[in-house]
Amino acid sequence: MPDQTLTILLAGGSGSRLLPLTEDRAKPAVPFGGKYRVIDFTLSNCLHSGLRRVLVLTQYKSHSLHKHLRDGWSIFNPECGEYITVVPPQMRTGDSWYAGTADAIAQNLFLLERSASEQVLILAADHIYRMDYAALVKAHEEKGADLTVACMKVPMAEASSFGIMAIDGDDRIVEFQEKPEHPKPLPGDPDFALGSMGIYVFPKDVLMAELRADRDRADSSHDFGKDIIPSMIKRCRVFAYGFGGERGRVTPDGYWRDVGTLDAYYEANMDLLQPVPPLNIYQDDWAIRTYHGQNPPARMVPGSNGKAGAMDNAIMGAGTVIIGSVVRHSILAARVHVHEDAEVVDSILLDHVTVGRGARLRRCIVDKHVNIPPGESIGYDLARDAERFTLSDKGVVVVPKDYRFT
Repeated sequence: MPDQTLTILLAGGSGSRLLPLTEDRAKPAVPFGGKYRVIDFTLSNCLHSGLRRVLVLTQYKSHSLHKHLRDGWSIFNPECGEYITVVPPQMRTGDSWYAGTADAIAQNLFLLERSASEQVLILAADHIYRMDYAALVKAHEEKGADLTVACMKVPMAEASSFGIMAIDGDDRIVEFQEKPEHPKPLPGDPDFALGSMGIYVFPKDVLMAELRADRDRADSSHDFGKDIIPSMIKRCRVFAYGFGGERGRVTPDGYWRDVGTLDAYYEANMDLLQPVPPLNIYQDDWAIRTYHGQNPPARMVPGSNGKAGAMDNAIMGAGTVIIGSVVRHSILAARVHVHEDAEVVDSILLDHVTVGRGARLRRCIVDKHVNIPPGESIGYDLARDAERFTLSDKGVVVVPKDYRFT
């Protein structure tokens, strides 16, 4: 049950494929959707699932993440045994940083020993989705499982990026390969494979025993997908739990995105602008919580010549001002200013970006505190843009935080 479950969020990944967005922040702290941080989706799932004992294991450039958790997620009551606690590496078991997903938890076994919880739910903090974890924990308990792995169908073209499993008629996992070069398709469905979501439920005593045994293996990389799960399949009751079904209280939409690359991050943001978004962030009964800064309302203002601005299919954050300019199919976060005669198309502008008069932006991601000079053009000459900025594989231009034009 949720009140007997300890939740551990793995939030220490470097997010190197998201550079320069992760130059000064951890991947879970990257802004998303004009208002949120990536970690808000996992934490909101915990909140709505009744999970109120949460450890967040951080490591890489974690200051921004720690500040966001302090400001936006100090909502549980420790007097009732509730908490969201940040756990950076403490080198309690040696002189190394977290060396793998399993090692990160093994270095904090003392926290499991002190916990009165019966189950441990392990989550990645860097995916965009909605899920009722309480239904997952319930299914785990009903099966009497030693480990339950949340899974979903993934296209064969993407399957090599996942842990791929095979199951029997009772959903018991009979084979597991971590990021195989030649993944096996689902029986009768050659276009898809069954992929791990990196979400695991263990009985606490089982998890502690497995981590202790893995710690002593010289040939282990101390990773759940590479070491713990394949080892347990041979000896234990390991089951799969399908994501996106009718179980649980959240409206099932099947939406899940790993925003680990610039193109995946850009496309997941653009998904919010579809006529019927595949992820409904406006759903009242499963709201995504975040930190709300003290910002004035957003507004549109005519230019100095009286010319009105235009906005078409865009998200506009609090404190944003559009002055006699055009914004189309774009996401603008808080305190963005777009000055007259400028044009912003198919772009993502993070907090405190200013777009100068007559500037043109297309297929851009502009990080915080950047002033785009008047008349500047980005996204129209990729050869020139590549000399100054980062280009994604699909040609999205990324302007780094605090960039200064010369």
